[in-house]
Amino acid sequence: MLASYWRRILLAAALLVFAVSPVAIMPVLAQTSFLNVGKQVPITILINSSPWLGGFQSVAGLYEQQTGNKVNLDVTPYPGMLEKARNAVRGTESPDDVLNLDSGWTIEFYEGGFLVSLDQVEPGYALPKEVLTCGDSYFWNAAKRFRMEAGGVLMAIPPNCNTHVLVWRKDLFDQAGLPAPKTYDDVLAACAKLQSPPKLYGFVTRGERGNGINFDFMPFLLGYGAHIVADPANGDFTVTVNSPAAKEALDKFIEIMKRCAPPNAGSIGQADEIQLMAVGKVAMSEVVIAAWAGLQDPNKSMVAGKVAAAVNPGPVGRPPGVVVGNWHFAIPKNIPETHQKADMAFFKWFLTKESQTAYAEAGGIPVRSDVLTELAVQPKFAWMSAYNDSLKLGQQVLGFAEGPAVEQILGLRLNQALIGEMTAAHALNTAASEIKDVFARSGRKTGLLPPLPE
Repeated sequence: MLASYWRRILLAAALLVFAVSPVAIMPVLAQTSFLNVGKQVPITILINSSPWLGGFQSVAGLYEQQTGNKVNLDVTPYPGMLEKARNAVRGTESPDDVLNLDSGWTIEFYEGGFLVSLDQVEPGYALPKEVLTCGDSYFWNAAKRFRMEAGGVLMAIPPNCNTHVLVWRKDLFDQAGLPAPKTYDDVLAACAKLQSPPKLYGFVTRGERGNGINFDFMPFLLGYGAHIVADPANGDFTVTVNSPAAKEALDKFIEIMKRCAPPNAGSIGQADEIQLMAVGKVAMSEVVIAAWAGLQDPNKSMVAGKVAAAVNPGPVGRPPGVVVGNWHFAIPKNIPETHQKADMAFFKWFLTKESQTAYAEAGGIPVRSDVLTELAVQPKFAWMSAYNDSLKLGQQVLGFAEGPAVEQILGLRLNQALIGEMTAAHALNTAASEIKDVFARSGRKTGLLPPLPE
């Protein structure tokens, strides 16, 4: 287990990384002309306390300064977000005017009819061509019951297109004469050379039960060419998560975590892994890009200026796996029309090039390709090249209504395999059977692969 001493240090450091700096207009933006959206009623946005919260709070404050319109943030820990959103849309009137929905939750809200499409609020509205669509998860095709732009309607906008990157200690790699890690073999080789526990561990990502391990295992799964379901976009919900390729991916995930991560890897969450890197305890971390700003802030990180970002490693001879774990700003149906119009005004302002540049300057993750390309040439935004390259490989998972239930199953079984309660094969076979039952109850065309040998 992590020693209690280090647990206290990590929790204290977490408060620093997630702390929010006072809102200020950066000098570089002093002469910028922002979109005029007119006078709007105040709005409240349900938003998660996350690594990118500080950047968003700053840009929301800038919106208030530029427009005179009020934005209230209903900041909520991740575990409470889904239930809060569910309650909001089922009440007489939602207390939140904008819901921030994690990728796997969206279908429940799209299919349930709890949201208004953006075209309903402003006929003819379309995302600017420069705005990233993050695997088309902002669109809903009701006929196919799937998130896709083709035949779909626009239901939400992106506050980010969060993907993993590999953050690694460039100073330690340079000192040891190691190349930038590109494969899992590179990760293991670097781990063997750099690791010196308990002072320094080679690699970490989330192993905690639930969303954490499920999301952080997905790059391994995709990297080995495996998938949870055969072809959900075309109605084939045959469960494939217990394929031989999926077992190879889980075996590699467990091997790296057992050999390179700190003890008690099965309980490491996002705050833990970010702070392990921030206090100099790990050499590599597969982490969401939103963590980058905090790791590079010398007021919050002991490794500021010492880390680099790269596309996730992958198996030798295969493209790396990148999963898109983006968030969605959506408008509930049960709010007054004046509030829906105010939401749209904020959305349009937020997605402009000027606002997205301000967002990046404040530590946010911009969602415009032109902003990413133009800023990437600056040393402080060098991470944007890795992010851009990752987005080209990014894939959506859980793009179906049963996503939360599937995530819950995988989050349990993967964790049991990591901590040794189940073998990898038994965990995947068990998960596959349980996921198949979920789809069967929903009336999907489903089935199972032959079980893996146990």
